[in-house]
Amino acid sequence: MDLEDLRTFVDVADAGGVSSAARRLGVSKSIVSRRLFRLEAELGVQLLARTTRGAALTEAGITFREHAARVCAEIDLALETIMPAGELRGRLRIAAPLSLGPTHLAPVFAELARRHPLLHVHASYSDRFVDIVGEGFDCAIRVGYLNDSNLIARRVGPIHGKLVASPDYIGVHGAPETPDELLAHQALMQGTETWQFIDGGKTISIHPQGRFKADNGTALAAAAVAGLGIAWLPDHLIKGYLDSGALVQVMTRYPVPTGGLFVVRPPGQHSTRKVRVLIELLIECFG
Repeated sequence: MDLEDLRTFVDVADAGGVSSAARRLGVSKSIVSRRLFRLEAELGVQLLARTTRGAALTEAGITFREHAARVCAEIDLALETIMPAGELRGRLRIAAPLSLGPTHLAPVFAELARRHPLLHVHASYSDRFVDIVGEGFDCAIRVGYLNDSNLIARRVGPIHGKLVASPDYIGVHGAPETPDELLAHQALMQGTETWQFIDGGKTISIHPQGRFKADNGTALAAAAVAGLGIAWLPDHLIKGYLDSGALVQVMTRYPVPTGGLFVVRPPGQHSTRKVRVLIELLIECFG
C-alpha cells in the first residue's frame, strides 16, 4: 500500500473533495483521483462516495480515515527519528496571515526550504481564522492576542502597534485623548473585537464601534488613510504611512499592549520536528 496514496486519501477526506485536496496538495485532480482509485483497488472497498458537490466518506471510509491518519503520523515520526540531524523531509502545511505573510513570513519559509531540500513547504495566506485541524494544516502563524482555545501556542516574537488616523479625519472629528472619548469616534475593525490600552499599571478595555470593517489589516490601513476612522494597527503595516504623514498616532498617553507572533498547532500530539525547526527559525528572525 503506497504511503502517498494514504496521505492523499486523508487530505481528500479532510478537505471534503478531490478539487479542494488537489489545491491543498498542489497537484492536479487527475493525480488525486488516480491515487484514490489505486487505494480503493488495493483495499477492495469504496472509501468515498463521489457527488456533484464533492466527496463524502462511506462507512468504511470513516473507519479507515482514522487508521490512515494515525499511520501517516507514525511514519512521519519514525522518519524524523531515523533521519540525520538537521535533515527534514515530507510536507509542512502552514497557514499564515495575508497582512504579514507575503512580506515578513515568506522569506522565512523560503529559508526553511533552502536549508532543508527534501522538505515540501506549502504555505497558505489568508486573514480569515483558519481551522487548522479541520483543514489539515500542521500549524498556523497568528498575530496579536490569542483567544482561549484548545490549540497549543508558542510565542516567537513581539508585535507592536499603534492607534492611528489620518490628518483629514482629525481635522473634521478631532483626536480622542482618552479611551472614553474614543467611543464617540468611528473605529476601523476586523470584527467586534475589544481594544485594550495601558493606563499606568492597569489595562483598560473598551468595545469600539464603527461602520467600516475588513478582515485584512492592509485594507484597514487604506481606510484609515482615506479618513474613514481610527484604526489599531501593527507597526509593520503603518510605518510608511506614518513616515509620509498620511497617518498620525493618536491617544499617545494610552499605549496599546504589545501583541505577539505565535505558532499554533493542533492539540493531542507531539510537536513534529518540522514544526519545531520552523519555530526556531521564526525566533531567530523575530524573537
